[in-house]
Amino acid sequence: MTSIPLIGEAVAVAAEPRLAGAKIGVVTFPGTLDDRDAARAVRLAGGTAVSLWHADTELGDVDAVIIPGGFSYGDYLRAGAISRFAPLMSKIIDAANSEAKLPVLGICNGFQILTESHLLPGSMIKNDHLKFICRDQTLRVENANTAWTVDYADGQEIIVPLKNQDGQYIADEKTLDALEAEGRVVFRYVGFNPNGSRRDIAGISNAAGNVVGLMPHPEHAVETGFGPESLDGAPRDTDGLGFFTSVLTKIVGGDK
Repeated sequence: MTSIPLIGEAVAVAAEPRLAGAKIGVVTFPGTLDDRDAARAVRLAGGTAVSLWHADTELGDVDAVIIPGGFSYGDYLRAGAISRFAPLMSKIIDAANSEAKLPVLGICNGFQILTESHLLPGSMIKNDHLKFICRDQTLRVENANTAWTVDYADGQEIIVPLKNQDGQYIADEKTLDALEAEGRVVFRYVGFNPNGSRRDIAGISNAAGNVVGLMPHPEHAVETGFGPESLDGAPRDTDGLGFFTSVLTKIVGGDK
């Protein structure tokens, strides 16, 4: 019988001590829900999580940033529309667009904030069925060459939790065609489109590949015994861990 660790007993899976030197900032806005989960995922991957507050005026010496899920400012106006103007976001935008190309991951509400801040194109609107949805979702990795996906393989299918009400990704046809042509569709929904997103798009990147946004929640699939299962009951509970090991690998210079 396989022993399942208690949540508090989970340990990092990374075997390389050098990864611990990589500092990943996790931003908290009023209404953020998944900041602690994202920080835990960073630690499980072997890195050091650094808490960042939306009103901070400096990023400090972090090597990457995660904008986690939730309902920042209650999703008033539009999801992410107010957070986009937080003092820290201007620093994140500058760093992501700089020559250093700071890696930035936006998860769910974080993805919405990235589109509102124009770090990623398109927009997020209400799910086409106009209901909140929560389920384990199969994704196909379409681009394994971004800062957040190098530990996956092109075409690999993973299962991670999904929970959103403003998860429908939209863009004009010209933008969608460009994303496809440039390999910037990073994840696609498989088997079921849960929110009506155009072309089954679940996540995209900027042109440089350092900024990635997606609606599903990889930080909820990082621990043995506490994550999704496949349809045949096989454990898939750590399918999301590759996001966090990928950026650590990228930071310490171990690109594929």
